[in-house]
Parts: sequence; C-alpha cells; structure tokens
Amino acid sequence: MALVGPPPVTPIAAEIPETPIFQELPILRGDTLQAVLRRAELEATTETDLIRAVTSAYDVRKLRAGTSFMLTRTALHEPRKLEYQIDSDRILEIDLAANRQALEAMVSEIPSTVATTPVCATLRGSLFQSMSELGENPELAIRMADIFAWDLDFNTDPRNGDEFCLLVEKKSYENGQPPVYGRIFAATYRNRGALHDAFAFEDEGGKLAYYSGDGKSLQSAFLRSPLKFAARISSRFSHSRFHPVLKIRRPHLGIDYAAPTGTPVQSVAAGTVTFSGWKGGAGNLITIRHSNGFDSMYMHLSRRQVRPGQKIAQGQQIGLVGSTGLSTGPHLDFRIRKNGHYLNFEAMKIPPATTLTAGRRAAFESARDGFLARLSQHPAVSGMVLARNEPSTDENAKQAWER
Repeated sequence: MALVGPPPVTPIAAEIPETPIFQELPILRGDTLQAVLRRAELEATTETDLIRAVTSAYDVRKLRAGTSFMLTRTALHEPRKLEYQIDSDRILEIDLAANRQALEAMVSEIPSTVATTPVCATLRGSLFQSMSELGENPELAIRMADIFAWDLDFNTDPRNGDEFCLLVEKKSYENGQPPVYGRIFAATYRNRGALHDAFAFEDEGGKLAYYSGDGKSLQSAFLRSPLKFAARISSRFSHSRFHPVLKIRRPHLGIDYAAPTGTPVQSVAAGTVTFSGWKGGAGNLITIRHSNGFDSMYMHLSRRQVRPGQKIAQGQQIGLVGSTGLSTGPHLDFRIRKNGHYLNFEAMKIPPATTLTAGRRAAFESARDGFLARLSQHPAVSGMVLARNEPSTDENAKQAWER
C-alpha cells in the first residue's frame, strides 16, 4: 500500500487576490507634490524617490488643482504604479515594480484614433439632451449653437422633431475617456421645415469661416440672442406693458429673457463698452456701442465683467444674469437702439456680413458637395434631408427661412 503524505502547504501570499487597489490622490489648491504624496502614507524613501522621478520628467508647477494622481497598490498594500494625466493626450507614469532601485517617470501618448464622422439625430427635448443620448459630449451642442448663432435663437427656435447633422473631427481614446472634437466641417439644422446649413471654408484671408449652402457668410452684424441656451422670453417689446413692480402701464422697449442667476450673457456684436455700472431701476447695466449707430443694453445683471472703454468681440461674455434694480426675479432685460431710437430686436432683419466672390464660388461648391456626400453615405443619416428645398407653408417656417 502506498503511503499518502500530508497535502502540500499553500503559501499564504497565494491566497491573497491579485485584484489591484486604486487610490486617488487629489490635488488641492496650494498643494505641493510632497503634500499630495503624503496623503498616500508611503515609506519616506519611496515618497522621496517618487518626488525625484516626477520632477525630473514634468514641471510640477503645472499640476492643476482639481486633478488627481492615481496610485495602484497590490492587495498587500504595496505601491506598484503612480499615474498623472497631464492633458487629454498625455499621461505621466512611474512603474514601481519594474525597477524599484531607480524609479523613472515616463510621459507617453494616450492611444487614440482620429476620424471625421457624422453626428446626426432628431431633436428630443433639448439639444444637450439629444447630444447626450447619442453618446456625444454636450460641448458639440454649444459649438453648433455658435455656428448658427446668427440665424437661430436656440433659446426659442428649436422644436421636437427638428433634425440636425454635423460632420466633425473626433478623437476617440482607448482608455475610454470622453472624446475630443476638432473642426466641424459641415452642419445642418432643419427647424420647423426650414433648412439652415453651414460649411467650413477659408475666407480670402485664409481664416476658416462658415457659409450657407448658397455661399453666404453666416457671420452677421448681430447674434440672434444675448444668451445661448436655457432661457425663455418672459416679456416682449411693447409700448404699453403693465410693469410688475410699479403696477402701472409704461413702455417696455426691450426683451426679457428669464434665466437663472449666473447665466452667462454675451455681446450680440463687436463694439466698445460705453457704460458699466449701476443705473437705478436697471440695476447693474452694461451698454455697448456698435457700428452704424447701434447700441445694445444689458440690464439687471448680477455681475458685470467688462469696463468702460473696453473693446468687445461678438459673442464675448460680458456679465451674468441677475435680478438687480427694479426686478421681480432673475432675468436679462436686453435692449437695442439705433441713433437713439429703440428697436424691436425680434423683428429686426439682419443681413449676412459677406458673400463669396465669383472666383471662390466654384471651390466652395466643390467642398460643400464633398461634405454633403460624406454625410449622406453614413447609415446614421438614413431618411434625413440634407439638401436645401422650399420650406413648408407654415408661417413660422417661412420666417425662419427668410432670416
């Protein structure tokens, strides 16, 4: 009979699971690298070696509050890797297991791929919501609103059932982080039957600009709204409105946009600030002088971010929505006048700034047709109409088309 010996002894370490432990080390305002690593409670020699390795490969003065180091440990709590993502494309790594005697930091590129891809959908809810449901960053919604800012007011114009499509450079990362978007080559937005389109093309100065399908520049004299998103018109231009505070009828020579306190306010056109201060019932007021005798006024602000004499670019943020002065709640009272006479901004017909010259028209049309072909061949745009046609007979669509 064979003798059966005792079962082999299994090392205790083998019973420890191999699953790594990740410890986030946040960088707080005013932190030094040593202060960040001190929270990991490492051995003094390991901490010193890590500081030396990081500082030899990266300028620690560029460490940003709100970001974090990531320390990987074994199940026995032994440090194995330290990582810091510098930006979207680069990561700093120190492998403590590879060479414990001489730690070295490596800055490497995060693997990624770049492709020009269509992003298309039918509007459901808000533009932000529709982008998110596509799995895209809502940043694209803001960029599309910027492109069409001279034709569409994204506070009031969008309707469920609108269709939109973008042809955009998109960088996707293998580590699963959110994508980064480059140039938008083409954009279409069908609003209540009327098609708005935009195609990237270099102007005569070599600067990338956007033109509609018929070759007209989308950059107009004025933006369609002093706010980009999330606002409704609570009171319109009127020569006899019942004032909610004074309880009398008086002219309301502007448009009220209801929006939360702190909502950014943008200048509708380039110009010079002529007033930035407190003005009685207007509360915090900014007035900007534009070309051709136009002035724009932004009232009841919670905060002013420009000063008199300052040059302002079209679309530049100038303040924040508030409820200062004679106001019953947070909103922006926006007014515009020409040569001292107040105008109804909603009714103003704003012409395009420029049109392509005949010499550049053929090159533009070739680029436009190429972009449309790339959009129409993608399965995501099946059934969408990308080419211009006559708008519906709906009066709202007709007005949108004529703008």
